[in-house]
Amino acid sequence: MKEEFINNRPVSMKAAVYHGIGDVRLEERPVPVIRDPKDAIVRVVRSTICTSDLHIRNGAVPRAVPGIILGHEFVGEVVETGSEVVKLSAGMRVAANCETFCGTCFYCKRGFVNNCEHGGWELGCRIDGCQAEYVRVPYADMGLTPIPASVTYEQALFTGDILSGGFWGAEIANINQGDCVAVIGAGPVGLCAAESAKYLGAGTVVIIDRDEFRLRLAEKNRLADVTVQNGVQDAENTVRELTEGRGADAVIEAAGGKDTFELAWKLARPNAVVSIVAMYEEAQILPLPSMYGKNLIFKTGGVDAASCPRLLSLIEKGELRTDFLITHRSPLSQIMEGYRVFGAKEDNCVKWVITDGSRQ
Repeated sequence: MKEEFINNRPVSMKAAVYHGIGDVRLEERPVPVIRDPKDAIVRVVRSTICTSDLHIRNGAVPRAVPGIILGHEFVGEVVETGSEVVKLSAGMRVAANCETFCGTCFYCKRGFVNNCEHGGWELGCRIDGCQAEYVRVPYADMGLTPIPASVTYEQALFTGDILSGGFWGAEIANINQGDCVAVIGAGPVGLCAAESAKYLGAGTVVIIDRDEFRLRLAEKNRLADVTVQNGVQDAENTVRELTEGRGADAVIEAAGGKDTFELAWKLARPNAVVSIVAMYEEAQILPLPSMYGKNLIFKTGGVDAASCPRLLSLIEKGELRTDFLITHRSPLSQIMEGYRVFGAKEDNCVKWVITDGSRQ
């Protein structure tokens, strides 16, 4: 059957679509078109499966809309822009921000783009996302950042979500030069948080996780000075030994497990910051009587991916890197296998990257 094209783009495309709890399907969908003058259409060159996509599939994101195309982490080439887009043009290589934001509302002006009054986490949650061949990006001048010529698509791929999340978690932890920072979770965000903590001046970074492969990955890439695998008590003992019994100067919780929130505040020394970047599938308990007197500061919320230009600059300079996260690749046609393997953490899968070979 001959494929139909309009303006050199196909009329339809393959896409991973969320239909309800536990129901994600690869199916044919119309190629997106400009709906608003601030939109851009991007040809997706690389995208990924994120743990947040699993949360949607598992029913832990009530605001997710059945029928939407999943995915919010991607890079690609601009193919069309709306009449009010001024910073972008067709042919530009761009990295996407996982947040949709207008840039002009109360929160955007203060840098809190995930609280945008006109956006927030929209792509792959409330509007069609990037696990497809093309994607429409609202407020494109805000949500897309040109990729420097010396930076590859895969080097830039995690800028707007995983790296932004880890960097944001480290920034809000108020890390001082030489601090001991505990990172709970050696998943993609945790590894980026550890790397960011190092960049921001941490003297000792401790990563805690049950997965031996991910801990070895952290060690191999010099993201951690110390790793802990053997559970809560070992983590507490290790941090105490490193800090003369005080506890960590900052804790970044990037795991979102059943007991990791409790571990986070227990690892923190008095007057420390506990930075929560994990997304939980269950409500957490804040046991104030148990922590009375520790004077802890908790900082939490959705990823505030306001630093994409800065992060791309740091990638360009070689001061941050994320290539070590990619363990698996496949064309879009095999994304359902990606969901299975990534969701089960089989075959030491850290990040499953969807290439642009969907029409093979």
